[in-house]
Amino acid sequence: MNILILGSGGREHSLAWAVMQNPKCDRLIVAPGNAGIAGIAECAALDIENGGAVVSFAEENAIDFVIIGPEAPLAAGVGDRLREAGVLVFGPSAEAARLEASKSFTKEICDASGASTAAYARFTEAEPAKAYIREQGAPIVVKADGLAAGKGVIVAMDEQTALDAIDDMFGGAFGGAGAEVVIEEFMDGEEASLFVLCDGEDILSIGTAQDHKRAGEGDTGPNTGGMGAYSPAPVLSAEIESRAMDEIVRPTIAEMKSRGMSFQGILYAGLMIKDGQPRLVEYNVRFGDPECQVLMMRLGAQVLDLMHAAAEGRLSETQVAWADDHAMTVVMAAKGYPGLYEKGSVINGLDDLPEDSSNMVFHAGTKAVDGQVQAAGGRVLNVTARGDTLQKARDRAYAMVDDVDWPEGFFRRDIGWRAL
Repeated sequence: MNILILGSGGREHSLAWAVMQNPKCDRLIVAPGNAGIAGIAECAALDIENGGAVVSFAEENAIDFVIIGPEAPLAAGVGDRLREAGVLVFGPSAEAARLEASKSFTKEICDASGASTAAYARFTEAEPAKAYIREQGAPIVVKADGLAAGKGVIVAMDEQTALDAIDDMFGGAFGGAGAEVVIEEFMDGEEASLFVLCDGEDILSIGTAQDHKRAGEGDTGPNTGGMGAYSPAPVLSAEIESRAMDEIVRPTIAEMKSRGMSFQGILYAGLMIKDGQPRLVEYNVRFGDPECQVLMMRLGAQVLDLMHAAAEGRLSETQVAWADDHAMTVVMAAKGYPGLYEKGSVINGLDDLPEDSSNMVFHAGTKAVDGQVQAAGGRVLNVTARGDTLQKARDRAYAMVDDVDWPEGFFRRDIGWRAL
């Protein structure tokens, strides 16, 4: 198959790495890609949110299968344009992608399907939202309704932080994503992620993970897109996963189908677990980043077969072959992230690191300039390792982190602390 992956982050590098291991992959193009991806696949300059441009590129390059990595092209309807052109695609329609693109829509689906989630209210004006916060008190959670690159959620432990978040969101800090705001009850417990493939009819769980959203050690500091992750998630036992599937995921998929929005792709359920009871925090309609990196390390080449089966409606014929192991990824980010940070610093030492089925550095925000790898984003590298135990995976990952020569970067030393 000739395969096109859309995206440029660590998620897409890990997807490309796994897909390239499958003998069914004859040619792989990643658009736009990054410096790490360029080492294993072709990269192409392409506006991945322009459905017409993506369709034309796919036709010109005889692409058999398109895998859409990030949420923005899904929300923009790129998957719909590809399907209309007869190109096989992994990723939901724009209508189904509203499960991530609109927090309000997700709450509506949860209400209709009975899926367990936090109590909430939604607002389009600041003053009623502030009045609600004063009435409810803190802690409380304030969410921009739309896509905000993983940063539009404020977990406010005091009332003033929540009120400030309302000002920020309605003041344009998150662009159009903050035109509507959802305010939720604060859910206590331990958070974990469940990843489920869907083909419109059938669903198949393909793994669990936990990530660390906060920039600082001990899960302190501002929220980020994720500073590290590990798989599997110990808190998501087989019993709790089964409850989540039966009480949250399956009712959601059934409700979507009943509305004519059959979901095809990967559905990533962020869950809060307390006393054995899972509740939905949020849905994402693509692989998590950096959770994808640890899933790909554990799944390897079979991922292509699984995604292809989901796209063709053949999930009932497939199953996952799991290795009984663990994986961890540590994010190296530019100093200042998730606030202001500088681009263009040079990263050395990468060529000396191992690259095999147990050790990989997945590039996120990088570019190649005059033979050097430069930082080109906030989250820059995902240093990832497998091991028989989580401790062994952690030790391998941090050994590689210590060999990266990048003074302008930072990372957390405590990824995996909850499980360990």
